[in-house]
Amino acid sequence: MMPSFDEKRSESDVEVVGGKGFKVEEVTNALAHGEISELVVVAEGEERTTWFVWLLVLCSSISGLLFGYDTGVVSGALVTIGSDLGPAALSDLQKELITSSTTLGAMLGGLGAGMLSDIIGRRPVLVIADILFMGGAIGQAVSHNVWSMIGTRFLIGWGVGIAACVAPLYIQELSPTRLRGRMVVINVVAITLGQVIAYGIDAGFENVHHGWRWMVGLGTVPAGLQVIFLFFLPESPRILLKRGHVDEARAVMGKIYAHATSEQVDMKVKVLQAAVRQSIVITQTTTFLQRFRSILFVPVNRRALIVACGMQAFQQLCGFNTLMYYSATLFKQIGFNQPTAVGLIVSGTNFIFTLFALKYIDIIGRRKIMLFSAPGMIFGLTLASIAFHYLTKQTGGVLVDGTSYPHSWSGVVLFSMIAFVASYATGLGNVPWQQGEFFSLEVRGIGTSLATTTNWAANLLIGSTYLSLMAKITPSGAFGFYAGLCLLGFLFVVFCFPETAGLSLEEVQMVFMHGFGVRESSQLRERRQGAKVRKELGFDQAKV
Repeated sequence: MMPSFDEKRSESDVEVVGGKGFKVEEVTNALAHGEISELVVVAEGEERTTWFVWLLVLCSSISGLLFGYDTGVVSGALVTIGSDLGPAALSDLQKELITSSTTLGAMLGGLGAGMLSDIIGRRPVLVIADILFMGGAIGQAVSHNVWSMIGTRFLIGWGVGIAACVAPLYIQELSPTRLRGRMVVINVVAITLGQVIAYGIDAGFENVHHGWRWMVGLGTVPAGLQVIFLFFLPESPRILLKRGHVDEARAVMGKIYAHATSEQVDMKVKVLQAAVRQSIVITQTTTFLQRFRSILFVPVNRRALIVACGMQAFQQLCGFNTLMYYSATLFKQIGFNQPTAVGLIVSGTNFIFTLFALKYIDIIGRRKIMLFSAPGMIFGLTLASIAFHYLTKQTGGVLVDGTSYPHSWSGVVLFSMIAFVASYATGLGNVPWQQGEFFSLEVRGIGTSLATTTNWAANLLIGSTYLSLMAKITPSGAFGFYAGLCLLGFLFVVFCFPETAGLSLEEVQMVFMHGFGVRESSQLRERRQGAKVRKELGFDQAKV
């Protein structure tokens, strides 16, 4: 019989860590008062990633690959479907419905995914997402009318929404503190790689009869592989501790911090036990509705939610995913003979600059990387707006199929798109997916669900209005509008987005105690780095 949590607590209360007795109650009190000793939260070799962590993150990131593939593949499919779904050619409305049905499904899937993962665990929810991916991919491949295509894209959307919410959360909870940002960015790298693969497959099957069916159907392969891999991956240590499975959690932590001593691993487990114990008490003494209300009305949780949702809204309202969905259509309209191949250049840029973020997000920090990259997005979109103005002068400001546009301005449009995407991939494409670190464990699933839903709601708004917006206010006006939204997002980062790089998941919660913590988060990070230096020099703190 599994010992009770109280029995496990008594057992760990008498353990001595590094020659000092750290009781779980002492750590709990430290957490409650916003004080966490470096000796408690730092383990030797924390900056070194083990093969276990790499394999775990890479297997989990297949969810990101599927996310990217299934959102990117539709771009090439839309220009090659032809009359295969009934009409001689898809109308703008039908294209918007096919595209936005995925986004609507993702919004609904993301809304419940985090909450469901709090109940049954992170890993089973990812299996559910894979099943939806496989069912949707097969359904698309055999579709013979527009509505069946819309329905199966909606099913795919559920899988995308679930994966987008839970995969980063799962990776965050299984990553060493000092590498947490980088590990989550690997999932984003997988998203961009999925988009590159999608564009490559789109280009390969562009001239094949019914090639679009192969484009969408091949999504079953990575989904099937991940289902197999997930059977060999562990559950999140925080979920295991929440269930009272302390020994299993300690075993997982030992693999994550393979270079640490057993005493230091025990120390890590104590911190998690203390944080999880608080969450268990809150969970057992409150209803789901009360916890949902707490994320809206408890100031610490509400500030975290505002930042998480604000960053996710910024990510979509900048208009980036319109390029993923409609880039082939756009480049075809402005005169490129091989629009899918040109779209591959854009998705390739996204992938390459995401690798930059992978290298530097934990070194530079989330906030700084956003402050450096957001102005580049504004520049790219503003340049695109100017280029479209001069490009479409001969056609009254709108794009007309079959028109021969000046190649010089078409080239400027492509350059502006590359500049925008490079800046986006460096910062905004990655940073919002660090959202899980803002929330305490008892509301983490609810918070990430709401933030992910915000992402897909904004995506739905942008994706379903892009073609109409281009027609109503001209391409120049549309991209100028997106540039204005980017400016608002940049101001949000300046005033509301705190630095969380290098802080443990439990420490991040302190940042929002008295405001948005822009200054406090930097000071806490500096103190943490200073404490690490003192520890390395031998000036260990004697108590929590």
